[in-house]
Amino acid sequence: MRQSESRLPYKALAVSLAFSLLVVGWGWLKLETHTVERLTLHLFWPLLRLLVFITLGLVVGQTIEAAGWTRRLAVVAAPLFRFSHLGDRCSAAFTTSFFSGVAANAMLWEFFKEEKIARRQLFLSNLMNQFPAYFLHLPTTFFIVIPLTGCAGALYFLLTFAALVARTWMVMLYGRWFCKSDGVLQDTTYRMQKPLETDRAKTDVIETIKQRLPGRIVRIAVYVVPIYTLVFMVNAMGGFDAARQWLARFVVTSLLPMESLSVVILSFAAEFTSGFAAAGALMEAGVLTIKQTVIALLAGNIVAFPIRALRHQLPRYMGIFSPAMGFQLLLLGQGLRVTSLVVVGVVYFYFF
Repeated sequence: MRQSESRLPYKALAVSLAFSLLVVGWGWLKLETHTVERLTLHLFWPLLRLLVFITLGLVVGQTIEAAGWTRRLAVVAAPLFRFSHLGDRCSAAFTTSFFSGVAANAMLWEFFKEEKIARRQLFLSNLMNQFPAYFLHLPTTFFIVIPLTGCAGALYFLLTFAALVARTWMVMLYGRWFCKSDGVLQDTTYRMQKPLETDRAKTDVIETIKQRLPGRIVRIAVYVVPIYTLVFMVNAMGGFDAARQWLARFVVTSLLPMESLSVVILSFAAEFTSGFAAAGALMEAGVLTIKQTVIALLAGNIVAFPIRALRHQLPRYMGIFSPAMGFQLLLLGQGLRVTSLVVVGVVYFYFF
């Protein structure tokens, strides 16, 4: 084990926790809504749950890599990743992302730290992982949305899927053009590995996890706890609500009735199901046509999702990756996602 990994940053964790407590204490004194019950239900328990899920994801990711199962997982998406020259390890992370995005990101970070993949491969693989992430919650959302919005909901899913396929192909083509040497090197070195199946090997896997996991958890907590606390405080002070309303003004156009679009966007931004319920009600009342409903849902998605990403994904990304890299990955991923949705929305509006 490297020397840097053997030293746990307990001092940094202490500073991080002290800063977080100061922020919570300030909010408790300044905001009347910050009661002990509210802080427990909306800050401490969600934060604890997030850290638990991240820890489980780290365990899964490190088990997959240490046990040599990466190659087996890589077979599932091997043709796509051979085409894009991203390599078997990135392919394994892609497959893992169908079950756990945290585990997939943890795998990518470990591969990058151990210099088994290049920085460019990490970024492209993270963008590719938007594809399995789309299907992770699809069964639940699909059967909620379709009864509420009918044909408009089906068209909405079709357009968001088209945007997903378009940006996935863009990432694959970029990788094929610019990652050829990295991908070939990675595949060549990786094929020499074999899965570990003996009892001794399993013991070694457990020991490896025991050595690496505490350091990873502590380093993640150093960033996750204060960032999550700050995001919670900004939300409690109405920062994200103000941002939604500010963004909503810029998507209100002559294409849709002012009142209808505002209601759909704000309700969509506030809570997932309520946005589709509002859209379905407006469509049934004749205020919106099917086409206008689809465009309104896309607009609401574009406005709401970046705000949700800052609230829910920013602490996780900055914790698993380095803070700078996590922020860059989040901005790049959301920028590409919003751009693809805008493109498919414009094509749908003018050509269908």
